[in-house]
Amino acid sequence: MNEVPHNSGLTSSGSSQPRFGRMDLALDRVKDGLERAKEWLLGQQETEGYWCGELEADVMLEADYIFMHTLLGTGDPGKMERAVNEILRHQNEDGGWSLYPGGVSNVSYGVKAYLALKLMGYTTDDPVMVKIRENVLALGGVVECNTFTKIYLCALGQYDYDAVPAIPPEIVLFPNWFYFNIYEISSWSRGILVPLSIIYAKKPFKKLAPEQGISELFVGGRENADLRLRWDKKRPVSWRNFFLFWDRLAHLSERVHIRPLRKVALRKAEAWMLERFEKSDGLGAIYPAMLNSIVALRCLGRSVDDPQMIRALDEFEKLGIDCPDGTPEYPVPTFRMQPCFPPVWDTAQAIYALGEAGVPKDDPRLLRAADWVLSKEVRHKGDWAEKVPNVEPGGWYFEFNNEFYPDVDDTAQVLLALKNVANPRERYQDEVCQRALTWIWAMQCKNGGWAAFDKDNTKSIFQYIPFADHNAMLDPPTVDITGRMLEMLSLYGCTREDPRVQKAVQFILKEQESDGSWFGRWGVNYLYGTFLVLRGLEAIGFWNHEPPVQQAAEWIRMVQNADGGWGESCGTYDDPAQRGIGPSTPSQTAWALLGLLAAGDTRSDSVAKGIRWLIERQHEDGSWDELMPERNGESYYTGTGFPRVFYLGYHLYKQYFPLLALTTYTRAMEREASAA
Repeated sequence: MNEVPHNSGLTSSGSSQPRFGRMDLALDRVKDGLERAKEWLLGQQETEGYWCGELEADVMLEADYIFMHTLLGTGDPGKMERAVNEILRHQNEDGGWSLYPGGVSNVSYGVKAYLALKLMGYTTDDPVMVKIRENVLALGGVVECNTFTKIYLCALGQYDYDAVPAIPPEIVLFPNWFYFNIYEISSWSRGILVPLSIIYAKKPFKKLAPEQGISELFVGGRENADLRLRWDKKRPVSWRNFFLFWDRLAHLSERVHIRPLRKVALRKAEAWMLERFEKSDGLGAIYPAMLNSIVALRCLGRSVDDPQMIRALDEFEKLGIDCPDGTPEYPVPTFRMQPCFPPVWDTAQAIYALGEAGVPKDDPRLLRAADWVLSKEVRHKGDWAEKVPNVEPGGWYFEFNNEFYPDVDDTAQVLLALKNVANPRERYQDEVCQRALTWIWAMQCKNGGWAAFDKDNTKSIFQYIPFADHNAMLDPPTVDITGRMLEMLSLYGCTREDPRVQKAVQFILKEQESDGSWFGRWGVNYLYGTFLVLRGLEAIGFWNHEPPVQQAAEWIRMVQNADGGWGESCGTYDDPAQRGIGPSTPSQTAWALLGLLAAGDTRSDSVAKGIRWLIERQHEDGSWDELMPERNGESYYTGTGFPRVFYLGYHLYKQYFPLLALTTYTRAMEREASAA
């Protein structure tokens, strides 16, 4: 279609429209892209009513898959061979592997990948192994790996249990009133550490053949390596040294077998774990906790044909994607693992975007999706109730089944979505929503914000525990979740006069960065946090001419790429000075546009160029891709699991967020036209 000349006031079809700036596309071309995006997304709906895009993560998953099956003597050899291809697909030029495509190599990932290849028959003098080894040694060798990697190495005889941080199962015996009880750490760390404490206590050991060992990955050789945890000599009086002292005592008690509560602790840890298997797709329904629970069950003496083991292994294997014929982007047989499934999240986002895009509220497809979501309402108390005991269960989780761990973010997005559905079961849907709202208000943290899974999970002292080097011990309130919360609450009748809303707004304003942006905890990164805050503030009635809003909008415009899009690397979590910098992606361009539109910017060249970028990069079928050039079909990651540790590639982000951006822009243009 022809573009509109500057100030012509006409679309290519000749109809009267608002005057466009020099960078604008004809509005009918934008609408055409919107319709194609809408139809593409509707075409991805499953028969049962839900959406569930693939969730990509790093090669740690495939390496750990090989490790686990080697340790247990289980697994499909064909899948494990194809997992090797998946590992090699993501190798960096320097021989290592990174936390996200295009990132710097990480020593733990290099060690895990090297061991996985050794277990699958690769030899030390193989050229690919030489390259990996050089990279690992340049990064400091095995001793620089994180705790979880070292414990896995211990199980295969490649590290010493006495040299890893102690994770005694006695931690499950601490009462809830005790400062260091397990409910003061994040839910995901809880699910990982409880079974890992069983593994640490039982200390499984499988002897490898000499040629499978990795002693060559220790700088100076394993026999000369100093494996001990290092004291902080610069600050002798510090929390790190305090915890290291207790860690040494724990190791001493292990060596002399003074563990009077060990049997009681193991029984309670096993019971805790098995209880959370119920109404869930494996422990926590997330990969690390599921893998650890399988190994823990085996350590407790359960055979591989035990019903609990069979169930746990089945749920774990469901996360796999087997491609024996390869894919169009990478035509090599591969097998990869997902960290979990995101159906509730994807379905809520899809319903909301499609409803905003004009799909009627009584459309059978939206009704089917809404009914599926309603069937996933949480009706039993989970870990969250340890701190919030007197509230009826409500809300939603992220996965297919994960009853113990509903989260605030999913619940808010589901509530947003259900406002776009006219359900014949109106009374029932309203009751469900009211329960969720009551639960959400009960989960508001002291500072006014909301966290993901728990309330006031903010004791920073836990970050100094020696085994906390996975950088995910806490679940503090974040502005991205709080911004989404404000947007949702506005649709359910809340206003700025509500003291709870005022507290949330103040939390957001206090967290704003000096350049006007906001940090994104659950998406990459400042573009994600900023767009959600701006939408939340707009929805709740915060005037868009206020300095915080305009400063944020100016920051978004300032970091726009020359091609008209926006992008931001996962590396901004390590170097915040690079915030807003990265190759343009559809999802992040959509976030930036949604932020600007929420700030009242409908007519700047930044917005026009961003819309043009989305339309010009849309495929004929209505979809977008986020593939990286010359990276074997790898995609940019725009989702965050744990900052600086674990990142995610949501395959549907690049679809429903651009759809929402085009819809929001079109509505803004039509409002201006009607007001003219």
